[in-house]
Amino acid sequence: MADITLLDGGMGQELVARSGDEPTPLWATRVMLDHPHLVRAIHDDYFAAGATVATTNTYAIHHDRLERFDLDHLFRDLHHKAVAEAVAARAAHGSGQVAGSMGPLVATYRADVTLPVEEAAPKYAEIAAILGPQVDVILCETMASVTQAEGAVKGAQAGGKPVWLSVTVHDRDGTRLRSEEPLADLKRVVDEYRPAAVLVNCSVPEAMAAAMEVVKGFGLPFGAYANGFTHISDGFLEDAPTVAALTHRHDLTPEKYVDFAMGWVAQGATIVGGCCEVGPAHISALAAALRAAGHRVV
Repeated sequence: MADITLLDGGMGQELVARSGDEPTPLWATRVMLDHPHLVRAIHDDYFAAGATVATTNTYAIHHDRLERFDLDHLFRDLHHKAVAEAVAARAAHGSGQVAGSMGPLVATYRADVTLPVEEAAPKYAEIAAILGPQVDVILCETMASVTQAEGAVKGAQAGGKPVWLSVTVHDRDGTRLRSEEPLADLKRVVDEYRPAAVLVNCSVPEAMAAAMEVVKGFGLPFGAYANGFTHISDGFLEDAPTVAALTHRHDLTPEKYVDFAMGWVAQGATIVGGCCEVGPAHISALAAALRAAGHRVV
């Protein structure tokens, strides 16, 4: 039996659902401005469900996103506020880690807007330097190409904390990144920067088993946290989309998600959780299943 780190589930979709507001291109950042109490409440719910990691609501706080809405002056304050909500929830719970999230620059899932490494890395370093003193781990999430992953993980070193690198794979072929590059090509970045873990996230759970077979060969702790979308629609790949362009699936019950996640654990994954549309009920069921199988949730 193994020690398993149990991540939380999705934050952005939970915020949109609980707020009742119409989604905007600012997504979770907009909700945090309008309903700041919801971020803390969601962190609390995930800890109560059994998660051992709170992922900060900082995924989309980038200059390029904020500048479109004349909110860039809030860049640093938004990061501090989001981290404070996660830290407060962890303190109230009495244990756990806080992972400082850094999502893709410009847009999610789109390798075509990837910035060169030397341009992207300083942007990530700025965020990592803000997050580093307050979090336990820097989590680079949903990287869609090898270059995107390298820019993020290189910049993340500025945080002075362990770095978890997480990439997103093709929904119909988990052996490929969304850029269509082989997932195996990520090994160069992993070997050069040596993150503390390599993860795969925000792809359908059906794609994750094939991805796990690849990343387990990198020789580092690995894992997965899938989404609950039917697929990534063309509408979401346009400029300044909203999550209204994405459709959540109705068949992904907590029990079904647990079946997928326990399969990843059987493949050797030691870090599992959920991404968009995977909520506290899924994490609670997964925590119970892990313990029932004799694993220790750490």
